[in-house]
Amino acid sequence: MSSADFLVSSQFADKVGWIETAVMMAAPMSWRRLVYSVYTPVLTGIFTRISDRLFRTRDRRRGSSVLLLAPLLAEADPSPLPVFRSPGSTGVQGTDGLRARFRWMAEHVPAFRVPGTHIHILTSPDQFYHTMKARIKTAKRRVVMASLYLGTGPLEQELVDCMQEALERSQEGDNPDLQVSILLDYTRGSRGKTNSRSMLLPLLKQYSSQMRVSLYHTPDLRGLLRLLVPQRFNETIGVQHIKAYLFDDDLIISGANLSDSYFTNRQDRYVLLENCGEVADFFSDLVGAVGDVSLQLQTDNSVSMMYGMVHPYRGNRDEFSASARQHIMEVVNTAHARQHIAESERLVRESEGEEGGKEDTWVFPLVQMKPLGIQVDEQVTQRLLTDAGPGATVFLTSGYFNLTRAYMSLVLGLGADYRILTASPEVNGFFGAKGIAGEIPAAYIHIARQFYSKVCQLGQQERVHLHEYHRAQWTFHAKGLWYYLRGQVRPCLTLIGSPNFGYRSVHRDLEAQIAIVTENQVLQAQLQEEQELLYQRSTEVSSSTFQQPDRHVKLWVKLLTPLIKNFF
Repeated sequence: MSSADFLVSSQFADKVGWIETAVMMAAPMSWRRLVYSVYTPVLTGIFTRISDRLFRTRDRRRGSSVLLLAPLLAEADPSPLPVFRSPGSTGVQGTDGLRARFRWMAEHVPAFRVPGTHIHILTSPDQFYHTMKARIKTAKRRVVMASLYLGTGPLEQELVDCMQEALERSQEGDNPDLQVSILLDYTRGSRGKTNSRSMLLPLLKQYSSQMRVSLYHTPDLRGLLRLLVPQRFNETIGVQHIKAYLFDDDLIISGANLSDSYFTNRQDRYVLLENCGEVADFFSDLVGAVGDVSLQLQTDNSVSMMYGMVHPYRGNRDEFSASARQHIMEVVNTAHARQHIAESERLVRESEGEEGGKEDTWVFPLVQMKPLGIQVDEQVTQRLLTDAGPGATVFLTSGYFNLTRAYMSLVLGLGADYRILTASPEVNGFFGAKGIAGEIPAAYIHIARQFYSKVCQLGQQERVHLHEYHRAQWTFHAKGLWYYLRGQVRPCLTLIGSPNFGYRSVHRDLEAQIAIVTENQVLQAQLQEEQELLYQRSTEVSSSTFQQPDRHVKLWVKLLTPLIKNFF
């Protein structure tokens, strides 16, 4: 979840009386303030159940009812999925066995071979920002950018100005084929009078033949739910959360949004893949496919669907999801088949004595879109955690620590050593926010304390360690993991992208990340340095951490957190 993902939204309408009891006990927050803060969860839960029952038949008969609410009440987080396995794919140790150890990924997702020297780890928001600006200005064929939203400040305007400069140059004949495609979330990108849409409209009007702005709308926000949930909270139902920034054949995968704090003092992770045309083609096609099933921004600031596409909240929900899934998985499956053929041909050439190239690194794109029935990233992540046996070490980070039950059971089960890094309260993106949003860091404190208590109850303190990131005047948004095999001093694998390992990432939002598996020692050293720089600014959590005065959690926050934790 990003700093834009405000917490309140919801479920559990049958808990109204229980919440009222909690409120009576939860001074100093007034009765009226808390009722206002939870009225949306209560009403949406009630209307979801009633409306779904009343209009289910009508929706099947007519395709959709304006009043029909998508199912909102989340099921309990399930146990770990059965992981896909191949005979003989586990138990290989050491760098020489990397290809065999992780070959199972290539059986299920595209596997792109690239030289490790083409991959660079960016370490700062400033470096991320200026790399994007420079590559937009020099792009000749395509600029493709997917994010939750585009901010409205001067730094964001500079990005837009870079796009305008590139488009102007293209019309002067230098690169007439340049196309710019932007994918954002509809709810977050439409919030307020000045928003992502208003930032991009002038460019769209001037270069309509070369510019496309797509706004993804979750199929779960529909009917009465869409009418009732305030604009500030509607994105808690589900968003477009992919962060991919593409310039010709160069690609940045990150968890950072296109907003000023992500360019200045909000720490995230960023990886630049230079001159990796096949990987860039895949993400261009992926973003394009999501864009095809999204609302298209028009020059008059209206939105409409492409011809023949099911509307996300006016059309039938199941039909939209099935159509979107087919459209998006066609990209994944086509790339997978193409890469499988290419790998088979390469193996034949190697068997005939032909010397291999310098592609010492694999890049696996992992997509998670549970509302559309796509859960590849979830399966791969669970398999990685399952296979991480004793002796291996996993450094896992999330700016918003809220592991799913499945991930938590794998971490707490006997296996690898874990070093988990999360935000301390003062670097949480909601620290100091007004109203109920200001209590979100306390909710994360409560979740972290429950997790640490579970670690202690199971006697796993020597194997599972929890760390908190500290940095004055900064916030923390980094996510992903680094995987160290037994006996290795550098990571051979990293996951980097938009997922947070939480319920939202698995069940509500559109996510994408890449798994990088590398034998390249220089790249391994870059990954190690990235991991160490982040953890150097952290302190390890102990039982005394939660005794500190600034870790006090109000009773009402403790009572409310279990009810709404699946929305952040």
